[in-house]
Amino acid sequence: MGTIQNKYIGDRAFYKRVLAVAVPIMIQTGITNFVSLLDNIMVGRIGTEQMSGVAIVNQLIFVYYLCVFGGFAGAGIFTAQYYGAEDHEGVRHTFRYKLWMGAILFLAALAVFGLFGGQLIGLYLNGSADGGDLQATLGYALGYLHIILAGLPAFTVVQVYSNTLRECGETVVPMRAGLAAVAVNLVFNYLLIFGKLGFPRLGVNGAAIATVLARFVEMAIVVVWTHRHPRKCPYIRGLYRTLRVPARLICRFFRTGSPLLVNEALWSGGMAMLTQCYSLRGLNVVAGQNIANTVSNVFNVVFFAMGDAIAILVGQHLGAGRFKQAKDEDNKIIAFAVFIAVLTGILIFAAAPLFPRIYNTTDEAKHIAMLLMMAQAVFTPQIALMHTTYFTLRSGGKTIVTFLFDSAFMWVVNVPVAFALSRYTALPVIWIFSIVQMSDLIKCVIGVVLVKKNVWMNNIVQEKEV
Repeated sequence: MGTIQNKYIGDRAFYKRVLAVAVPIMIQTGITNFVSLLDNIMVGRIGTEQMSGVAIVNQLIFVYYLCVFGGFAGAGIFTAQYYGAEDHEGVRHTFRYKLWMGAILFLAALAVFGLFGGQLIGLYLNGSADGGDLQATLGYALGYLHIILAGLPAFTVVQVYSNTLRECGETVVPMRAGLAAVAVNLVFNYLLIFGKLGFPRLGVNGAAIATVLARFVEMAIVVVWTHRHPRKCPYIRGLYRTLRVPARLICRFFRTGSPLLVNEALWSGGMAMLTQCYSLRGLNVVAGQNIANTVSNVFNVVFFAMGDAIAILVGQHLGAGRFKQAKDEDNKIIAFAVFIAVLTGILIFAAAPLFPRIYNTTDEAKHIAMLLMMAQAVFTPQIALMHTTYFTLRSGGKTIVTFLFDSAFMWVVNVPVAFALSRYTALPVIWIFSIVQMSDLIKCVIGVVLVKKNVWMNNIVQEKEV
């Protein structure tokens, strides 16, 4: 018993160190998701079509967000390890690489959404019309999409700066920028959606404008702070003297990061495909899933932040060659994340019968939202375990393994199961969702086995491995 406790439970200093990294990320992401929740409620007060249109666009934009995260993640692994080795020039190279990658991804997204936005939204409107007007939903979604695209450049720049700050141990500034952004978002949501204090009543378009304004506020804060504090951010000195990145490093960053980019693109595309499968059960399902996912995102930030803690703390240990400490802290963070996920699941389950009542939508959509929230609550510990084992594998540069573990599994197992059940059976959506989630138990077993085998314990900046 004592051995298990020593392996999976840390002392006060350990939890203080983990929470010092994780809590600012939790607060920033949590408040962002909470404001998204309020945004969702405000739009949901207008009607089912408006709420469903926004939900569909956000699902599509989510693919871009995760492509950015994946595109930066490979360089981010090097950033954490360079910083642990006190190599500031190395950090500058990863920063410049992220700038170039961000520009490429933004231009690609602009082309895709600009040319094919209507067709992509239409994929979610091929099911039953139960719960609302499909054509009206398409119109609201297109209006929201065209405005929200203006905020993508600011989002991309924020990720370049904030990710680098976090990877170098500075998590408070991105949190403060996020707090300011969500305050702007919340205030202008209220003013522009409902037309308060003399502002025009813009409905869904007002929600999009508020989001764009918030993105630019967040960008201004992180960029200005970073450049005004070169002592805390020594890598910022001389950063823009050149945007050139040595070819050998581009190859290393891309070789490590391209599987992560492909992984995030395929995984988010897989999630969009799952949502499309569920949407065949009707517009009520689109609305219900939107409600359930929004509230679950607020609670789930806790163990998602634990994944970031693994990327930062364990990555820095690996970069400094402290393999024993990396293994020890990784075990304890995973155990801590699963424990918190159990508590989180209880909260989600308790909120399930009450929360959907806030929305101005059909009774059927509210009932579906309640059932989906209950199912999500049951599977929360499983999601925490998958997420932390994924970040463990990624911290040591095992990006091919994480690709197979994450998105390959999604497209080989999850998507075919959902596709078959949604099209060739009459099962209610709650059963389809639950069966898809149960299939992830296989992934949990694989993740635990790979972590225990220590395949992730690599020092990639010195190309040395245990």
